Amino acid sequence: MNQQDRLSRPAVWALILTGAASFMAALDNLVVTTALPAIRADLGGKLEDLEWTVNAYTLTFAVLLLFGSALGDRFGRRRLFMAGLATFTAASAAAALSPGIDALIAARAVQGVGAAVMMPLSLTLLAAAVPAARRGMALGIYGAVGGLAVASGPLIGGSLTEHISWQWIFWLNVPIGLALLPLARLRLAESTAPNSRLDVPGTLLISGGLFGIVYGLVNANAHGWTSAPVLTGLIAGSALVGGFIHHGFHNANPMLPMRLFRDRGFFGINLASLLMYLGMFGSIFLLSQFLQGVAGYSPTQAGLRMLPWTGMAVIVAPIAGILSDRIGGRPVVVAGLALQAVGLGWFAMVLSPDVSYAAQLPALVLSGIGMSLFFAPANNVLMSTVTPADQGKASGANNALREVGGALGVAILASVFSARGGYETPRAFTDGTVPALWIGAAAVALAAGLALLLPRRTRTATAPDAPASVPVPLPAKTPAAR
Repeated sequence: MNQQDRLSRPAVWALILTGAASFMAALDNLVVTTALPAIRADLGGKLEDLEWTVNAYTLTFAVLLLFGSALGDRFGRRRLFMAGLATFTAASAAAALSPGIDALIAARAVQGVGAAVMMPLSLTLLAAAVPAARRGMALGIYGAVGGLAVASGPLIGGSLTEHISWQWIFWLNVPIGLALLPLARLRLAESTAPNSRLDVPGTLLISGGLFGIVYGLVNANAHGWTSAPVLTGLIAGSALVGGFIHHGFHNANPMLPMRLFRDRGFFGINLASLLMYLGMFGSIFLLSQFLQGVAGYSPTQAGLRMLPWTGMAVIVAPIAGILSDRIGGRPVVVAGLALQAVGLGWFAMVLSPDVSYAAQLPALVLSGIGMSLFFAPANNVLMSTVTPADQGKASGANNALREVGGALGVAILASVFSARGGYETPRAFTDGTVPALWIGAAAVALAAGLALLLPRRTRTATAPDAPASVPVPLPAKTPAAR
């Protein structure tokens, strides 16, 4: 690296601190997956309780993501980044100390709140510290750190659960968070966005709406689809989401301007992202438990066997970026979604109580390639569908929709699993998992069809060299179980 390519010392510190914070938040997307059987054995709980250990984090993260970014713009990005980091660290300790499943779910929800503030501001702080000419390199390193967290999540979670205890998947965050807090205070520059406003009504509408819908889906099998709590959650949640959409059209400064969805490219990539995460997150929630509960692998062995899926991004993502630059984002995104759908369908066809790992390996590889082909081109396509002034909101909205898709995927596919099978025997688990995987494959296949709505060629997005509110895409995160 020559002198011109080197980052300044403040930029290096910003990259280290924001990258470490991003690693923690991204790791908690998947680190819980391989620990679910151990958590269930230790704390008890039913299927819907395991769903909430995942969705409590995902949902609070999703619905507060845009609001967290706005808080930083209004009250100081470094200050709110540190507040989010402190909240995430304290909630991690609370999760490790949880005496029961309800306490764990509550701690996971608070973790999601901290991550929703910390993650978007980490990108803004990094982009503000790095000159525009070096920003691509810095964001590439930042994204690679997030990808490493995603790839290693199941393996780290499995190893800690098997060799120490499941509590250590949360204790791991505490020393890192405590070390980052004073360094962030000393090494990161404070900044705000002029004339920024908070959209409190929009936040309340979307938070209440998504909670109601997910609550209804998670509890449908336990209480019945026509029970009062489930119907109330689904109907009230849908009404509140409708209110949020109306608010986005008519409010002067909404957290998510609905006018953006009038662009077919923006509409197509966002809906495709939601469906991609719905199918992928829900499938990994069940398959990670299948590898342990049915196939008989230890948590570490299960994490290792998931690597052809979760770790494929390290190899394929750079190639996907090059292909996207040369032939456009649409064909790469469509190919990625199609391969992911084929991979999930392959799983559904071969899964049985005595299936060998060799029979599952092609599905894992196809799913990994498909996922990796999707992420980087999807971010580029998204940024090219909006003007530079809207890129910050577009990035936050896309990542929020991905997280919402993950929460819905866990809720919907687990509901199918519960209706058709259960935990009683390996056969019952398989009977529930197979139809759920077909639903996941269908959702991703539909996403591939929607991706065909994307323009063949999109305009190149430019990033301003201003520290105010630099519009850069949040790093793609994978599957499910934070």
